[in-house]
Amino acid sequence: MTDDFNTGDSDPNVEENWGGGGGGGEGGENQTYMDSGNPTGADGGGISVRKFPLCPEGMREYIPCLDNEEDIRKLESTDRGEKYERHCPGEGKGLTCLVPAPKDFKYPIPWPTSRDEVWFSNVPHTRLVEDKGGQNWIYRDNDKFKFPGGGTQFIHGADKYLDQIEEMVPDISFGQHTRVVLDVGCGVASFGAYLFLRNVITMSIAPKDVHENQIQFALERGVPAMVAAVATHRLLYPSQAFDLIHCSRCRINWTRDDGILLLEVNRLLRAGRYFVWAAQPVYKHEESQQEAWRDMEDLTKRMCWELVKKEGYIAIWQKPFNNSCYLSREPETQPPLCDADENPDKVCSPASPPDRLEGVEMDAYMAKDEIFMAETRYWTSIIEGYVRAFHWKKLQLRNVMDMRAGFGGFAAAMIDLQIDAWVMNVVPTSGPNTLPVIYDRGLIGAAHDWCEPFDTYPRSYDLLQASGLFSREQKRCNITGILLEMDRILRPGGHVYIRDAAAVVRQVQEIARPWGGGPPSGTPRRAPTPAGAR
Repeated sequence: MTDDFNTGDSDPNVEENWGGGGGGGEGGENQTYMDSGNPTGADGGGISVRKFPLCPEGMREYIPCLDNEEDIRKLESTDRGEKYERHCPGEGKGLTCLVPAPKDFKYPIPWPTSRDEVWFSNVPHTRLVEDKGGQNWIYRDNDKFKFPGGGTQFIHGADKYLDQIEEMVPDISFGQHTRVVLDVGCGVASFGAYLFLRNVITMSIAPKDVHENQIQFALERGVPAMVAAVATHRLLYPSQAFDLIHCSRCRINWTRDDGILLLEVNRLLRAGRYFVWAAQPVYKHEESQQEAWRDMEDLTKRMCWELVKKEGYIAIWQKPFNNSCYLSREPETQPPLCDADENPDKVCSPASPPDRLEGVEMDAYMAKDEIFMAETRYWTSIIEGYVRAFHWKKLQLRNVMDMRAGFGGFAAAMIDLQIDAWVMNVVPTSGPNTLPVIYDRGLIGAAHDWCEPFDTYPRSYDLLQASGLFSREQKRCNITGILLEMDRILRPGGHVYIRDAAAVVRQVQEIARPWGGGPPSGTPRRAPTPAGAR
């Protein structure tokens, strides 16, 4: 599990002038646990680093690839939601400051209480209260936002809604047959929040649109979520990843452009599993709504989906278990079948996948049981040590990211050790794509290029874990840029655990040293501390 250290291109923000040794040999593996206010055990010398100013207050919720207004203004069209997709700043235009927390930021309310209430000062925005308060999404109560558990189509609460879905199709069986769910257009993610109680993990996604901050609310509640738009590019998840995909008034025209968006759902959905649609065309009788329903019926029949139940405002389709229906269609039926040698992560459509994912191959065949079980044992032994030494079970960890997830062993070990947190397993696009294995294990994650920012709000995560990440990415990416991104998405008072080659860890410590005193808001921030070399 040790990565060899190779010297990469110089980081333009770092002058190399190493002092004396300490903390492990050049080829060793070091681990940095960002936990203490003052770095201890560093070698004391020798690296000159750039100090970064605070970002303006208007950037407190800055998401670099989604708030790039300069590039968004240059788009030729926004008719298909292009402005909600990734438009990352060009070279030399990345983040060069430390994103501050809101005034009066408080450490988040711990789970499971956070499912029902969060601090107003942490997400001080009332737009959703004004727009959705009557639908039981959210309301303000003095210094807190509270979440009754409702949604636009389930104002009586997510629990009753989930019961209704199971009653309609008992095979859905949350927590047994259904373990991993995608909620498209999730609002404040009450659907996913209540599924946790049924032993189901849900990836909740929504764009940063007129209801901006909905994903920020979801993360503040302690629910897995990403900012993402179902528009012209495919999502960052593998094929056949989800047992159920849910859309409740998600404002997506599934039948436009020959059904390209529903083809993306088909790609992501496992064979024999379910798409749940709660929307006005299901139950309204106006001609425009009935026309939309007929279009949906026609498209799903051509895709070989079976409408297994339509009740009230909910319709549920099942994807076929095998190819027999596809092979029996008329030759000219649209949408066409993909070619036999087609990468399963390329949808047959006029829209091309984003370049950042073109080179990612699905290498799930590499993951033999013995490999990822060994990885889980490896991480279990390490995390057990941190539970004892750093009292991880007392840290109120909830939102965790593994920045180089491998086969998901870190996340599996967290579950085995009963740490009440969820893990976003990120698979770097610079290496083999193990994401299908991660989803097969009942975990969640996304593919990502760490030379670019991640699509989440500032202050999203309590713990970032990066094992061998910098050694792998230093030839491709600016290390300082990755650290600035980590600082952006880490909560004040959050933790970072870096395990890497000793020289890399020392470099990271020195770059991050000036950030260790405290964040702009005055909230104590834990800074780098080496945990010794191995």
